[in-house]
Amino acid sequence: MKRGSTLFLKIAVILIGIPVLALCIFLVPEIANFAAELYPAIAYIDDLVLIDLYATAIPFYVALYQAFKLLSHIDKNKAFSELSVRALKNIKYCAIIISILYVAGMPLFYLIAELDDAPGIIVIGLVIIFASTVIAVFAAVLQRLLQEAINIKSENDLTV
Repeated sequence: MKRGSTLFLKIAVILIGIPVLALCIFLVPEIANFAAELYPAIAYIDDLVLIDLYATAIPFYVALYQAFKLLSHIDKNKAFSELSVRALKNIKYCAIIISILYVAGMPLFYLIAELDDAPGIIVIGLVIIFASTVIAVFAAVLQRLLQEAINIKSENDLTV
């Protein structure tokens, strides 16, 4: 594979991470403050929102790092290696963790959407859950295909 296409994908991975970092810095505290204003009787709701949203950012960045590593393995012609399988496995686990954290946070989103009369918040949460699940399934399929290709390659290397 040409180095230009992996360079483009590496830049895309970095460009995906920058807006999420900006959202974590600027928007997440505002969302937590908004939730605290909506429910002043629940003193810890802002902390729950912060924990849920920041906890999902951690596996997101781990998955981006693993994608960057996978692209580096492809650059080094090590695409068919256990390192690539491990990177896909980590991406799959990160996507599953993101889905679980958003499912756990959906009651918070429901509370905010109920009082603010904004059902779009719930739809956004469901879209994130669905997208993370699709990414997890896709990474699992790629991991399995890559593992089978590695097994076939090792069998062919043994039969000389």
